[in-house]
Amino acid sequence: MVFDWAGTVVDFGSRAPAMTFVETFSAQGVPVTEAEARAPMGLPKSDHIRTIGMMARVAEAWREIHGSAFDESAVDRLYEAFTPRQVMAVRAHADVIAGVVSVVDALRRRGIRIGSTTGYPRIVMAAITDLVASQGFVPDAMVCADDLPVTRPTPLGMWRCLIELGVWPAWSAVKVDDTVPGLLEGRDAGAWTVGILASGNAAGLTRAEWDALDDRGRQEVRDRSSAALARARPDFTIDTVADLLPVIDEIGHRLWCGERPGG
Repeated sequence: MVFDWAGTVVDFGSRAPAMTFVETFSAQGVPVTEAEARAPMGLPKSDHIRTIGMMARVAEAWREIHGSAFDESAVDRLYEAFTPRQVMAVRAHADVIAGVVSVVDALRRRGIRIGSTTGYPRIVMAAITDLVASQGFVPDAMVCADDLPVTRPTPLGMWRCLIELGVWPAWSAVKVDDTVPGLLEGRDAGAWTVGILASGNAAGLTRAEWDALDDRGRQEVRDRSSAALARARPDFTIDTVADLLPVIDEIGHRLWCGERPGG
């Protein structure tokens, strides 16, 4: 099992990265909406900044405010300002999502190894690994966005994680993620993929907001999140990691029948 972090195992609603992108661009005099900040979610953070800055509306606003095009020097300046903000934000949103620890414990009892990949750089992850470990989530391997020259949406980070776990072939692994780049990372690696609908970036809700919805409201969120993740063609979708074990049973059955991911 290879898990994403924000919106998957911690930070219900993926609040920390979304709000930090909004704050970082606003501090440069170029406000961005939460929807614009969330659109590239899952990419390494420098690529995420670059993608926001190249959006037509944002690029035009940047030129008007700064008198020059949004270029690599702007990416570098924003990333430098973004990183310390992100460290503070992830520490404030480091709560492990309900059900994650019990599911991971159940997976370990089945002999399943636990890995993770993330769009965060290692300096950001260093700020929360102890906090998350104290709540019971400790993966056997973790690959961060800056551990390789290129990671998401390519499969390279996923492959490195599988190497560190000593797991092969890739179709014996499952990637769980709430973003298109993270799911593509798993799909293109040859693994099964499970998209997160309720606790992830596409929904963007806090736990309290999700709990307050009625059945119709929850289904609307699921439909919206499913549409947002459709480009990655996940093999399965679930509300949160708490719903994962029946999917693992189904994958086991499909493997026994000779099926492979993406079929």
